[in-house]
Amino acid sequence: MTPFLLAFTGTCLRRWIFLLTLAGAFGGLALAADAPGRREWKVDGVTRTGLVYAPVTAKSQPTPVVFAFHGHGGTMQNAARSFSIHTHWPEAIVVYLQGVPTPGQLTDPEGKRAGWQARAGDHGDRDLKCFDTVLRELRSELRVDDRRIYATGHSNGGGFTYLLWATRGDTFAALAPSAAVGKFSRNDLKPKPVLHIAGQKDQLVKFAWQEAMIAVLKNVNQCGAGEPWDRDCTRYASPLGTPVVTMIHAGAHGYPPAAPPLIVKFFKQHAQP
Repeated sequence: MTPFLLAFTGTCLRRWIFLLTLAGAFGGLALAADAPGRREWKVDGVTRTGLVYAPVTAKSQPTPVVFAFHGHGGTMQNAARSFSIHTHWPEAIVVYLQGVPTPGQLTDPEGKRAGWQARAGDHGDRDLKCFDTVLRELRSELRVDDRRIYATGHSNGGGFTYLLWATRGDTFAALAPSAAVGKFSRNDLKPKPVLHIAGQKDQLVKFAWQEAMIAVLKNVNQCGAGEPWDRDCTRYASPLGTPVVTMIHAGAHGYPPAAPPLIVKFFKQHAQP
């Protein structure tokens, strides 16, 4: 082996040892790695899984947290690829949780594919309990910035994001559901900054349903007139400091590739008092 290859191999080996040491020291979190690492949690006797990314600095300084939820039939791996929040905000802890077999509201009535509870009380609140468990363990392992905790999700995952707002609203600084509506009373929502993403040609979660949801959000947040915020985005200011931003794209139900950097931009603008 040439001196160059020896040096190169040694450098790579030292890097892997460094990353493995960090992973062992911080409960298996993918600290400073390029991709999130797999984690497991026991919730009511059931093993739940997720992909978690955390920057090295999360052990020493307050760090924002983003929870991201795939759609019905999706996976945590696909969510990490399509949302890719950790690449747009590498300074944040990002959690891509995996759903479990769940009857769909619009498809998959037999519940053969993975998803999330739609209403409080469904399935023994297993997904709300999973969220609580994961956040509690993150707080015990890392320095979570409680003023900057966020959630986003697509389709059924967006509906679960709305359910988290309705049931765990005090936890979050802002939320960003996509292609979704909520299954709860509007009285369950406390004013919060929200970015809603919707496709005009969505035939699954129909665009008209999402327009009605957006109207509820603007009413809850006491929003006024809208003004341009970014490409395809309108911001409706709120005297409460809880604006509604809509990203209305020309597509159907699919997750728009332009969404992740806009979500991160929006989250960075909002923290709890």
